[in-house]
Amino acid sequence: MKFSTRKDIDAPIDHVFASVSDFQVYERAAMRRGAQVRRLDNQDVKGPGMAWQADFEFRGKKRALEITLEDYEAPTNLEFLGTSGGLSGACEIELIALSPSKTRLKLSVDLRPQTLSARLLVQSLKLAKGNLDKKFDARVAELSDNVAAQYRQTA
Repeated sequence: MKFSTRKDIDAPIDHVFASVSDFQVYERAAMRRGAQVRRLDNQDVKGPGMAWQADFEFRGKKRALEITLEDYEAPTNLEFLGTSGGLSGACEIELIALSPSKTRLKLSVDLRPQTLSARLLVQSLKLAKGNLDKKFDARVAELSDNVAAQYRQTA
């Protein structure tokens, strides 16, 4: 099951990449929403091999998600792989400079079930795909607006 969207952001590509690759911000945001997040690697520099473990509740059940940064090409690409129970997923973030002050963000998430129970979960998500697409677009639009607002404050 795949979710994808693209948004144009009124900020230079370097600023957008710095914002979307500020992993500590996302760690804190997940913790504010009730997840327990911890780093699994000892890397001091951002790059492939960074990994996190997140424990959270989803649909009334405790879930454990392991995320690994697979690709880190500043300032254009980030790719994450994640596994949770019988579900694996890939998240790709691509940035394209449209002009010196405008960047296109392309974000896609691909979920693949590995077990029968994960297939049932994905099947139930497919039934609500329209609503999930709207929520996904809204969250990415919110992220884009926040990045543009941060840039306007610093410029």
